Amino acid sequence: MSAEDNPNLHHLRVSYELGELNDDDAPASPIELFEGWLQDALFHKLPEPNAMTLATTGHDGTPNVRTVLLKGVDHRGFCFFTNFHSHKGKELETHPRAALCFLWTTRQRQVVVRGEVCKLPRGDAERYFALRPYGNQIGAWASNQSEVIPNRDWLEARAEGFRQRFPEGQPVPCPDNWGGYALRPDEIEFWQGRRSRLHDRLRYRLQDGVWTRERLSP
Repeated sequence: MSAEDNPNLHHLRVSYELGELNDDDAPASPIELFEGWLQDALFHKLPEPNAMTLATTGHDGTPNVRTVLLKGVDHRGFCFFTNFHSHKGKELETHPRAALCFLWTTRQRQVVVRGEVCKLPRGDAERYFALRPYGNQIGAWASNQSEVIPNRDWLEARAEGFRQRFPEGQPVPCPDNWGGYALRPDEIEFWQGRRSRLHDRLRYRLQDGVWTRERLSP
């Protein structure tokens, strides 16, 4: 491999000059600002604009992180769905606080959300599960998420067994161990890249039911 094919990481950088985040333009509600930024990401056709990094805490205090998909924002918080028996499900059962990070690279924006996590009602899971593609529904039944398995053939055979059990074209029930969570935010930070690394950072914190806003040094 030549030097040209192996760039020096020290020299990789981007000058952030697309936008700014002014205090006077920031709404009182962080949810309103988040929804505006999400719509901007959708408008610019960013790949998977609802992708978010979910950070949880393991039983021994070790942090864990992965990417999941946002499936709703409402009065309950930021909603997502998963297998309750997965690593994240078990960790949230023990430590029901988590953090989310949305990174919209080409818009030079990032949002970090922190708060308590609770399970969504069973009805929400069933309604959303019914909207999923057939293959995704079968995958939810076939996958013992996060568990060690013998090999890929074992997984494919298990999926085929559930395709036989739930033929395509017929309703597929939502597994009992699959459902939704809502992260109810008590802190949301918005980051807008700026020139010379003098970024804009506005943090909202929920205090006594009221959102307060403050500017952080980059």
